[in-house]
Amino acid sequence: MKSFKPDSIQELKGPISKNSALTVARPPAAHRPLPSPTISPQREFKSFSHLLDGFEHQSRRYTSDRVEFLLLLLAAEMDTVPENILQRFFVAANCSTLDKSLENLIEFARTSDGRSDLASKNMLTTTLNLCQSLSYPSCGGTLLLALKLIRNLCAGEPRNQNSFIEQNGVNIVADIISAKELVKDSNYGMIRMGLQVLANVSLAGREHQIVVWKRVYSTEFVEIAKIRRKETCDPLCMIVYACVEENHELLDQLCSDHALPLLVEIVYTALAVPLEEDWLRLILTKACIEESYFTPVFSKLQHETSDRNSPEMHTYTQAQSFLLSILSEMVNEQIEHITLSNVFALDVFNILKTTLGVLNCVSRPESTLPTSFPDINVLGYSLCILRDICAFDGHMDIVDSLLSLGLIQTLIDLLRDLEPPSIIRKTLNRAENQDSTTYSGKLCPYKGFRSDIVAVIGNCAYKRKQVQDEIRDRNGILLMLQQCVTDDENPFLREWGIWGVRNLLEGNLENQKVVSDLEIQGSVNLSELTTLGLRVDVDQQTRRAKLVNTTG
Repeated sequence: MKSFKPDSIQELKGPISKNSALTVARPPAAHRPLPSPTISPQREFKSFSHLLDGFEHQSRRYTSDRVEFLLLLLAAEMDTVPENILQRFFVAANCSTLDKSLENLIEFARTSDGRSDLASKNMLTTTLNLCQSLSYPSCGGTLLLALKLIRNLCAGEPRNQNSFIEQNGVNIVADIISAKELVKDSNYGMIRMGLQVLANVSLAGREHQIVVWKRVYSTEFVEIAKIRRKETCDPLCMIVYACVEENHELLDQLCSDHALPLLVEIVYTALAVPLEEDWLRLILTKACIEESYFTPVFSKLQHETSDRNSPEMHTYTQAQSFLLSILSEMVNEQIEHITLSNVFALDVFNILKTTLGVLNCVSRPESTLPTSFPDINVLGYSLCILRDICAFDGHMDIVDSLLSLGLIQTLIDLLRDLEPPSIIRKTLNRAENQDSTTYSGKLCPYKGFRSDIVAVIGNCAYKRKQVQDEIRDRNGILLMLQQCVTDDENPFLREWGIWGVRNLLEGNLENQKVVSDLEIQGSVNLSELTTLGLRVDVDQQTRRAKLVNTTG
């Protein structure tokens, strides 16, 4: 697994190994320095001299008595740092001021040799002791430097990571970043730095992860998760993933009633401010796709803070739609590399059926996924997930379970209830002008809906004779032939339709006979197929039917 390399980030690529050296990441560009924390100049000062400079620039705003009082206050704060701690920093950094010493050591600890050297001098313990001697906000700048040094020291250096656990570093750092006044001040830089410390320590192994998790598994960190900032959410997600990746017990705890609010708030934050790293996607893949926690997470997102005065009532929420969009992406991108849970697939199918029961579109679709309607998005992402599950040979048992629960019947009925594709509607409209007939059917809720249905059916029919037979028994062959046309509202409908018909006919003599019975010899343009711009030809040598598209 990657970790926070001192002062740089890089993008996560592929599976993560707990033995990898540390660095956390940002998209593929080169390494860049971490963003400087935003600290109010009126509340925090890096050093005594910084404070004097601040007063010099703002002297008109303070009386001399006020200035003297604040100077004495800061001096008193700095006096709380024991002399032996100060001297250790001065000697290690060959410097005479604390802040400058910290800055020098931070730079020194950016290399593995530097971290190793400082580990031999036990500077990790000294820095933890310094943190306990400093208070916020008066020494906020120095405290931030101390956390930054600890972060660098724990970047892949086992001795420092072990010392951090032994010296109660988890609680020391957690107390700092979960302090109410820090969260209230929105000091994201300090919180981010502390989270990066815990992230680097959590990469050291199972024992370290258990200690870190005991503190993360608390209501304090739920408050941190509520901070709608990617700067704090990304490292928090890294901690959570490191802890649950190979520890099923900790994953159980994360998805329990006690800790699930932590994951839910992280999802809300990602919905509000798109994250830069992949940690949340990996957490959700582990919990929802590979394990059986999809329904608890999905249900917990049912009640979100929204505009209760809105006249539009939805069965599902934006957060639930967002969750399914992430899971759909992961199934599509990683289907060959993840172990799919049977529970997840069946739960998604149940959501699909529930959504179909409440959805009633009254206008033509204006966009592809995602739309502005959560219910439509949930329906669409459910279809996409089922499409990709049924496309992978490694999930034969899961597909069989879906088929046994009526997947094909649901999709055939759904497809039959839709109005015809646009090219067929135009033909029917011309006929209506002649004989006053009418045609009714449900509208597609989003652009691509029909294509997604046909894709699932086509994937299920691939080398599955029982599916081929079921579609024939449900009079679905001609229905599938009707999908082999271009349609403005359904990109790639023709391609998916031809793929589906091919799979229906391949190796199935009964289905081939149904199509070949549409003509006696050579080819015949039956009215239904002619309307579709199609022709069925019979190969003179094999006597097998083949579909020809005459629309170009």
